[in-house]
Amino acid sequence: MLPVPDLRRLTHFIAVAESSGFTSAATQLHLSQQALSHSVQQLEKEIGVTLLVRSGRRIALTPAGQTLMDEGRALLAAARTLTAHTRAAASAQPKEFVIGHSPAISNRDVYTLIEPAIAAAPDTSFTVVQLFPDRLTAGARDGAVQLGLRRAVVPQELLAGAVIRYDPLRVAVPSNHPLAARSPLRIADLANEVIALWAPPGASYYSDFLINACRRAGFEPQYQVSRVQGCPPEVAALTDSAAAFVTAPAGPALDGAVTVVDLDEPLLVPMQALWQPHTSSAVRDLILRRRP
Repeated sequence: MLPVPDLRRLTHFIAVAESSGFTSAATQLHLSQQALSHSVQQLEKEIGVTLLVRSGRRIALTPAGQTLMDEGRALLAAARTLTAHTRAAASAQPKEFVIGHSPAISNRDVYTLIEPAIAAAPDTSFTVVQLFPDRLTAGARDGAVQLGLRRAVVPQELLAGAVIRYDPLRVAVPSNHPLAARSPLRIADLANEVIALWAPPGASYYSDFLINACRRAGFEPQYQVSRVQGCPPEVAALTDSAAAFVTAPAGPALDGAVTVVDLDEPLLVPMQALWQPHTSSAVRDLILRRRP
């Protein structure tokens, strides 16, 4: 069997790698530099590879060291999650399962997804929080979020993930807008409209997905990043006087102030689930297995 790295030594190595040297890492860990250097050397012997190249006070990671730093972070995060889960199992408090979702996914979509798990896990407390994508992935990596949900398919190193459903896109416009009476709409009908996005193209795979849908329809879209974040996506039609791609049902929304209109050709957007690797969760399995 391959040797398993000692977690304490792995913690020491990652601190050295992140600090680019032993001096600041030793201060951070409250260790002598000699003890820290010995710990890293023992880890190298344990795994059987050279992790660092030392040059005076500076260090450089070998390819093996870079791999261990990248994947070791996920392993340490999973170990912390394991400790938290073990302590929670010994507690009389209800289990808590935290679902994070990006602003492009509504609470309605999240509840539809998790409703079967809520019924099947009566001893679990569910918390749904909206997070911007960078905080969402950070929460999934450190275990603060047990299941992250975001639009489009984003390559996420050091996270486990899967596309769990596809939702049809529609268009939300103010109810007094001429396009509100045209159902279904063609995407090409939006050529002269401002499109509301939740992040600039290039910074969001979902924004790139929407921009490319417009380009495939034959026009370069005008867009603006919505100045109101965290509300249902349909709100952008009012606050930004823009057309917003949404997954809400067709018809009136926001007490009739907004109308959601079908598209003439289905445009499906994926919902991607993200979670901490090296971990298991019965509740997460329920959600993924019994998704609508």
